[in-house]
Amino acid sequence: MHYITAGESHGPQLTGIIEGIPAGLTINVEKINQALISRQGGYGRGNRQKIEHDQVEIVGGLRHGVTLGSPIALSIKNRDHAHWSEIMNPTSPATPVNTVRRVEHPRPGHADLVGGMKYRHRDLRNVLERSSARETAIRVAIGNVCEQLLAALDIHIIGYVQQVGSVKINADVPQKLTVPQIKRQVESNDLRILNYDKVSLIHDLIDQTKRKGDTLGGIIQVIVENIPAGLGSYVSWNTKLDAKLAGAVMGVNAIKGVSFGDGFNDAENLGSQVMDEISYDSTNGFSRLTNHLGGFEGGMTNGMPIIINAAMKPIPTLYKPLQTVDINTKEPLKANVERSDTTAIVPASIVVENVVAIELAKAITDTFESSNIKRLKAEINRYRQELVEY
Repeated sequence: MHYITAGESHGPQLTGIIEGIPAGLTINVEKINQALISRQGGYGRGNRQKIEHDQVEIVGGLRHGVTLGSPIALSIKNRDHAHWSEIMNPTSPATPVNTVRRVEHPRPGHADLVGGMKYRHRDLRNVLERSSARETAIRVAIGNVCEQLLAALDIHIIGYVQQVGSVKINADVPQKLTVPQIKRQVESNDLRILNYDKVSLIHDLIDQTKRKGDTLGGIIQVIVENIPAGLGSYVSWNTKLDAKLAGAVMGVNAIKGVSFGDGFNDAENLGSQVMDEISYDSTNGFSRLTNHLGGFEGGMTNGMPIIINAAMKPIPTLYKPLQTVDINTKEPLKANVERSDTTAIVPASIVVENVVAIELAKAITDTFESSNIKRLKAEINRYRQELVEY
């Protein structure tokens, strides 16, 4: 299974194609749209979200709501393109009129300058339009298709916020809750956090940061339940599933760190405090008494819930811009100001959840015969029973 996306932030649309989804899977388009709505929400978002009302259109690979096994093509219209139709016209030649929004003052921390240097763009808008986090909308649409595949296999996933700026949320709570329970709690507030008593504190922090013209990052956690043991492999470095997941999460805009389970805390603990002791019962087979390692051993899933942590840096577009250099005159000045958010930690939790779903769907369809969903279900059920009988 693989996918590709195309489209610019203010272009006509975002497009995605995913190949390798089994035939016979019923797709609920409204669930995709609900995920897109969630990605646009969250406290601290900017004015762009008041313009866009993302809706997916599936134009290939589906008939009567059921997958055909052929590539699935999806698109999301950019409503804001109406205000940029000349500037972002894909085919009309450049003129003084349609290049009025040139970007020549790169933003620190953004792809602007390095992208311009690499591709020899003199108008850095050619970089920022594609490097914008707007592209993640189509990845969420593709990811939700994968989430629906995982749900059909009784595998469940949730992404939520564990820290905003310096405010940490209780990290022990998730260990006592199932994924559906976490999902219900985090979807009942606009920060996707478990601790309701921290909502007003974080709202105040975001408001204060916005008044200063600054931005905030945070930490996201993704939990996956009921994933079978043995996905991925130890035999080569490029077959380790945790490495693939880490790469996919790092591919999300502004993510600067990824860990599993207790993550970086394991570096200061003793081995006896980190390793998950093994247990066995005849009904469920092998298990672990704890889950410090986040569901992975030797690059393979071990049957415990997958726990992934992602650190997101603050957004680099500041309303009180930092120093940069004009790429033409080489004179120091202030960076460009593009429309932006104070924090995008809430939508990032949705995006990270969905890219994890994509990578897990890849692992499953790579491991099992997956031309048809019924055959895939039967194969996984047989495999789960084999693990219990080992």
